[in-house]
Amino acid sequence: MVAPAVSQESPAASDKPDEHPPRWHVLVRVLIAAAAGVLLYLSGPPRTLWWFAPIAFAVLAWLIHGRRARAGFGYALCFGLGYLVPLLAWTGEYVGVVAWLPLALAEALLVGLVGAAIAVVGVLPVWPLWAALLWVAGEALRAIFPFGGFPWGNVAFTQPEGVYLPLATVAGVPLIGFAVTLTGFGLAALAQRLVSRELGVRQLLAPVLATLLPIAAAFGSLPLVGTDANDGEATVAVVQGNVPRAGLDFNAQRRAVLDNHVARTEKLADDVAAGRLDQPDLVIWPENSSDIDPYRNPDAWAGIVRAAQAVKAPIAVGSVLVGDDGLPRNTMLLWNPAKGPVNQYTKRQLQPFGETMPWRPFFRLFTSTVDRAGQFVPGTEATLFDMANARVGLATCYEVAFDGVVRESVKGSNLLAVPTNNATFGYTEMTYQQLAMDRVRAVEHGRTVAVAATSGVSAFVMPDGSVTQQTGLFVDAALVQRVPLRSTTTLSDRLGPSPEWVMTIAGLGAFAFAITVRRRRRSSKA
Repeated sequence: MVAPAVSQESPAASDKPDEHPPRWHVLVRVLIAAAAGVLLYLSGPPRTLWWFAPIAFAVLAWLIHGRRARAGFGYALCFGLGYLVPLLAWTGEYVGVVAWLPLALAEALLVGLVGAAIAVVGVLPVWPLWAALLWVAGEALRAIFPFGGFPWGNVAFTQPEGVYLPLATVAGVPLIGFAVTLTGFGLAALAQRLVSRELGVRQLLAPVLATLLPIAAAFGSLPLVGTDANDGEATVAVVQGNVPRAGLDFNAQRRAVLDNHVARTEKLADDVAAGRLDQPDLVIWPENSSDIDPYRNPDAWAGIVRAAQAVKAPIAVGSVLVGDDGLPRNTMLLWNPAKGPVNQYTKRQLQPFGETMPWRPFFRLFTSTVDRAGQFVPGTEATLFDMANARVGLATCYEVAFDGVVRESVKGSNLLAVPTNNATFGYTEMTYQQLAMDRVRAVEHGRTVAVAATSGVSAFVMPDGSVTQQTGLFVDAALVQRVPLRSTTTLSDRLGPSPEWVMTIAGLGAFAFAITVRRRRRSSKA
């Protein structure tokens, strides 16, 4: 990588002293940083205020640029809390702050580290570029650390309605995050130039390009977003059977939940017989639609058989199976009306503090609620379900947040299904945040996405990210639609994780070079 040239800015402009500012100044900046984080939160679903996101990053950059690393860490930490505390409120819906606030704080601390690095690269020219690359590096870190990562707050997932969405087909989630932050940082740099009356072409060119090029690139990516049915079409049904009530006692309701999905599928079959709905080629049930192991419970087996034979189509059934080791697996079963279960997929990316409990003895010191977390065993490989003329890739619930898991799931597929269970999160925004991820994945991989939820929101997402049908929360429903099947491999699929790695390495390289520049400046002043 070619090292960036040293900035021609004066030391006073590029390294604003932080020594002993008035306390009220610091307090005002802290409040502004937190407010900018809230602005980023407000940019995402269920709202459609996507343009708030680059503005939020412009405010963050204005606060950080030219300051020391410790100030960058502090302001970015406050920004992260402003964003993540409301974003992740759903994690504490029924267990309180013990899960919610520590998780938000842990993620915000990682955002703080990125803020410190962004402050350091402020001494370099075209610093908005290096800052945006470092943001991508920070999201890459949060996707793997801690406890297997938690990429839920990635910037791209705030953008299903935004102009940046087509970039997903080029290089996925990292490119959208890079584009949004580069626009915001470019705006901050442009504002700084205007305030300081540096109005020459040379001074304004880089900030203007940083602001406008990401948007231009997004519009330029539109022709790459394919929507044609290049592998045929299929009539797909998603069944939302609903649950008796929301809450952590969902598992205690598992027989009622199974009965609901059987009954709703039988009603679907009645609607088909009466001509009110088209005959589906395949049916998707949600995650946990049969938490009773049908291999061990004849009643559960009989109910699923009855539903499959009534609807005359294969069903992907979300079930919890118990292995020979006595431990559960979160599994999707491919249920043939005539043959019963003929294939299965076991969820690979398990949700910590839900399906698994890291450091269980340690966290038990604070609350006994940790013992409600499961001891699920993860699967090891992606599996395609052959359902009529569809080859269905599966990303179960939490998995849809992880780039690599979804990328593996869509290989060889022409349709992506996301069975999910959000009943334990009540009427929070969680399900809408997850639907935003489904929409980004649809564009990223050029697939129709069928979302089946126990209690909502179930939906059909087209390959361009548009939602054609969706249900409400905590209602029983069945959606049926003729959808395009697509086997196209997008540029994002072909590039895989390499763009994220390139951006991460470039950002870290700039960070290392900026440290050298700062040291040289200190030495020259000594």
